Amino acid sequence: MRAVVLSGPNQFAPAEIEKPQIGPDEILLEMKAAAICGTDMRILTGKKTKGVRYPSVIGHEFCGVIAEVGADVKGYEVGEKVAVANVIPCHHCSSCLRGRTNACLDRKAIGYEFDGGFEEYIRIPAICIENGNVVKLPEHMSYQAGALIEPLSCCIRGLKNAGTGFNDDVLIVGAGPIGLFHLQLSKIAGARKVIVSEPNEQRRKVALELGADLVAASVAGIAEYPVPMMIFDMGTANTVCVIDREKRYLGGMIYPGLGVSLDSLTAHASQLGGISLEAPERVIGRNTIDCMKSGVIYSAAAAMDGIIDRIQEEMGETLTVIATGGLAKCIVPHCRREVILDDDLLLKGLLVLYDKNRR
Repeated sequence: MRAVVLSGPNQFAPAEIEKPQIGPDEILLEMKAAAICGTDMRILTGKKTKGVRYPSVIGHEFCGVIAEVGADVKGYEVGEKVAVANVIPCHHCSSCLRGRTNACLDRKAIGYEFDGGFEEYIRIPAICIENGNVVKLPEHMSYQAGALIEPLSCCIRGLKNAGTGFNDDVLIVGAGPIGLFHLQLSKIAGARKVIVSEPNEQRRKVALELGADLVAASVAGIAEYPVPMMIFDMGTANTVCVIDREKRYLGGMIYPGLGVSLDSLTAHASQLGGISLEAPERVIGRNTIDCMKSGVIYSAAAAMDGIIDRIQEEMGETLTVIATGGLAKCIVPHCRREVILDDDLLLKGLLVLYDKNRR
């Protein structure tokens, strides 16, 4: 069968290995989905070596279908969809006796002592089954969702420990998978406002799509400039955030960024290797390169002008317009509407959030 074999720090590759043979008290699981945890990344790159075996197969967030059931195993059948909790506590150490099985001093785990989910078939040992770690899933649940049960459960526990509830204001630092889980759980718990601080543009976009009330750039905008306002964050995707006079996030817009437009043009239309993002001397280009530069730069500026006009028309008032992001400086000088260029808006937002939480 195929597997990703870890043979040493930063040494891993797909390989053919023997399909596991199970004993009478074990289960063989056919892998359907396995997620990559931050811990897996540290193991693969050699930043985490404690407790890691070489060679081995890691991966502890996974979901699959039971392929074989040992003769002595009760309660499970071939064909059932299951997820597996990876940590197997001893139930005897001081941590376990205090109810903190997650901090077991003598724990074993799938992906560490036992091979993990980055393989086609995985052997589920008897102690894992006896501990109740093999969880049956409903048929309507996707394999991908099943693989995320373990990290989601960590977030649910964190939410309970933090006491997040109705009418709370929540700050989430980082919009990776765990941060996005916390965002959605905070909303479910009844939080009044969820603010997300995240330097990565694509992750900020997802956070907004999932219901974040503010992202760091908006926080800085409110702190530095008069409202109402709209903020253009220009990168791979352009996002527009609209803030009203009461400093509430109303919504916004997402449209393809300059880089996407340029890549599409050079890769699929002109077949040129690429062009720079400097505006030509004239709007009317005199050669292919200048025509492409003019089209990309001035169409983006015209789009900004048009969006500003339409949003202000819908709002019925004039808004402060701020542009940030790596590509904003290429476009803002060519806009006809008044736009404030603030390359440091995100960093300012992070500082505002830091200062508020330090008090």
